[in-house]
Amino acid sequence: MTKPCIICVAITGSVATKENNPAVPTSVPEQVESTHEAFEAGASIAHVHVRNDDQSPSSDPEKFARLKEGLEKHCPGMIIQFSTGGRSGAGQARGGMLPLKPDMASLSVGSNNFPTRVYENPPDLVDWLAGEMRTYEVKPEIEAFDLSHIHQAAAMNRDGRIPGKLYVQFVMGVKNAMPVDRDVFDYYIKTVERLAPDAEWCAAGIGRHQLTVNEWCIASGGHTRTGLEDNVRLDRDTLAPSNAALVKRAADLCEKYDRPVATWQQAREILDLRTAA
Repeated sequence: MTKPCIICVAITGSVATKENNPAVPTSVPEQVESTHEAFEAGASIAHVHVRNDDQSPSSDPEKFARLKEGLEKHCPGMIIQFSTGGRSGAGQARGGMLPLKPDMASLSVGSNNFPTRVYENPPDLVDWLAGEMRTYEVKPEIEAFDLSHIHQAAAMNRDGRIPGKLYVQFVMGVKNAMPVDRDVFDYYIKTVERLAPDAEWCAAGIGRHQLTVNEWCIASGGHTRTGLEDNVRLDRDTLAPSNAALVKRAADLCEKYDRPVATWQQAREILDLRTAA
């Protein structure tokens, strides 16, 4: 198999703190440094959240602007993907950073359960976020926590609310949501291929499932996501020393399955993204 594998690094997220792992980057300078190391290790997409000084999640556009500026300077060409997730804000505040025109942004097109609450993505908010992404030419990455989310993304693609080639990420292993199940994973792939034949797909495994899902993706011809947002450990007894260490682990799997790690140029071509300035 010679198709390049895009490695996305989710550097921070909204949950893990330095109490969980001191390597979690929460300030903008830490995030830039951690992403640069991951970029050099093979990541071509940076999925980013921002935090307040007390490590709580934020959707502050000013923080996103400073992070984007730092990443463009120190990781030239890397695809910058903002999170519009519901842990960082409510309502339209979740998309307040989209006018900064990142390359990509996450888009959840339906609701589901999280460990202690409902992750609410009502249709009017989904349509508004998708509209903002069209306005500012930001490519959505569909975060599919449920089979229905793949069907909804395909419907939005057909009617033009999500234009162009779909990029769908299966999120597996969140408690009370979709478990890490190989039959489900394989069916997700078949569903994407049936509903959106030209789509690209990837997957993220949460916590101890990260390595398993990384290997499934790479062996099956898809793309993959890793990083301290999803998992703070290398194994049960060892904290991950950095985002770069998790990226290197995914890159080693690419070598195992004869998959070249996608460069940022190849990743932009695969995803139909504009060339970096």
